[in-house]
Amino acid sequence: MKNDPIIKVENLKVHFGLTKGIAKKRIGTVKAVDGVSFSVERGKTIGIVGESGCGKTTTGKAILRMVSSSGGKVYFHNQDVLAMKRKEHDKIKRKIQMIFQDPYGSLDPRQSAFSIIKEVLVADGKKRTSEEITKEVNELLVMVGLSEEMGERFPHELSGGQRQRIGIARALACHPEVIICDEPVSALDVSIQAQIINLLEKLQRELGLTYIFVAHDLAVVRHIADYVCIMYLGNIVEMMDSDEMFTKPLHPYTKALISAIPVVDYHLEKTRKRIELEGEIPSPINRPTGCPFHPRCPYAKDKCAKEAPVMDTTDPNHPVCCFYYKDLNKETSN
Repeated sequence: MKNDPIIKVENLKVHFGLTKGIAKKRIGTVKAVDGVSFSVERGKTIGIVGESGCGKTTTGKAILRMVSSSGGKVYFHNQDVLAMKRKEHDKIKRKIQMIFQDPYGSLDPRQSAFSIIKEVLVADGKKRTSEEITKEVNELLVMVGLSEEMGERFPHELSGGQRQRIGIARALACHPEVIICDEPVSALDVSIQAQIINLLEKLQRELGLTYIFVAHDLAVVRHIADYVCIMYLGNIVEMMDSDEMFTKPLHPYTKALISAIPVVDYHLEKTRKRIELEGEIPSPINRPTGCPFHPRCPYAKDKCAKEAPVMDTTDPNHPVCCFYYKDLNKETSN
């Protein structure tokens, strides 16, 4: 990336200790995130894609310090967020916000939409009159495509799409620079998904927002993201421009994800070759040795089970973490 990144993540790790019994004896470690690195420019969107349990949501929460990190650094405007003391972090934490996956569970059912947004708005400590508060909350409601009257409704009186718009308005109430979108459309109908994605793009253009977009739907990520990270079992295995995700995938796991997407054309669907992965994603409690993907990789060799590959940055805009991706792609192109 050419410009200085607004967010830069370096070797981020999130490990959870496993304990047993009343004495809580340590019996192991869950490596939910194990050495993740990426950066994103101001006003751009980076997508983090992978199967459930790969650590993509935990990565977003670690950036926000919602979960404790076990190592690594997260730079926001060249300041390490993870190394900040609480008072220092309190000054900048409103600048990095989150839109949650569950638009119902993330809203207080006892508060109206107006009250939910107001609570976040006034938490900055600035003095406002009641008229100014009402005006700002109503402006946020309109900004996300809702009428002012919607502020009187409670979450159970709203549709899923309307609730997610309230969640977006709540995040915007902090005047953030970066928003972490944790699968913000996965719980919504397809038609509503498109509306929310279009809203997020509109807000990004108007407010200059930067998004870290966590998702498992490749089509959604391709539409909204400028750059994509493919995660597997706590590690990033490939990074590329969103267009290259479909036109030039290099890692076997990325190829398998893309081949799993249904095609509308019946004849093309019947004739195309699919990559079928055997077994389930391994447990992070008992990670495989060597390359974490090798137990399911149809192209794995003996070396893959013994050694962990490092990221190949021959192409700095398209790094890949695989020993044999070059040979694999030569065979595919022939």
